[in-house]
Amino acid sequence: MFRSVRHMIYDLIEWRSQILSGTLPQDELKELKKKVTAKIDYGNRILDLDLVVRDEDGNILDPEQTSTISLFRAHEIASKQVEERLQEEKSQKQNIDINRQAKFAATPSFALFVNLKNVVCKIGEDAEVLMSLYDPLESKFISENYLVRWSSCGLPKDIDRLHNLRAVFTDLGSKDLKREKISFVCQIVRVGRMELRDNNTRKLTSGLRRPFGVAGKPVL
Repeated sequence: MFRSVRHMIYDLIEWRSQILSGTLPQDELKELKKKVTAKIDYGNRILDLDLVVRDEDGNILDPEQTSTISLFRAHEIASKQVEERLQEEKSQKQNIDINRQAKFAATPSFALFVNLKNVVCKIGEDAEVLMSLYDPLESKFISENYLVRWSSCGLPKDIDRLHNLRAVFTDLGSKDLKREKISFVCQIVRVGRMELRDNNTRKLTSGLRRPFGVAGKPVL
């Protein structure tokens, strides 16, 4: 209820600014005023407030100058319009829910949650740990890589993410579940010198990416 009223108030503030700007043509100004009054009446109804009776131009009817019969008929018209708006909103919401349920039922999706605790591998230099899903029968990866940069000290390069190295492989649909096998593959790429035993400073290289290790585990 709060969110609905907040959206209506935002709309009324914007429309009020347009009306006060004085730049709208008469026909657009008249239509905008009708939208404003309709929005106010709708808001009053969902908040269980009194229904304001208006004329065709959206002006509030003065009971001192309007007959009882005219007030009653105007009240009936206003109440009917608000009821139609409520039914329209309810129908739209139901259609959205039905379409959403049908979409989820037609295209189910699944996810794989991965939490990296530690990399127990003596590398000696900085490394990159890449995790992905792999189809061994088709010999291809079926997901993007989740990358973690690992330092030579045995900790993540981004120390703020320590104990918070998590990833979710999403959008695994029915097509993926029909695969005979899916493996979770972890690749380690060493980043540094060409050779670990290269101690000659004149030939020392840095920043080279070299394959170091790989591991796999079936998940399906």
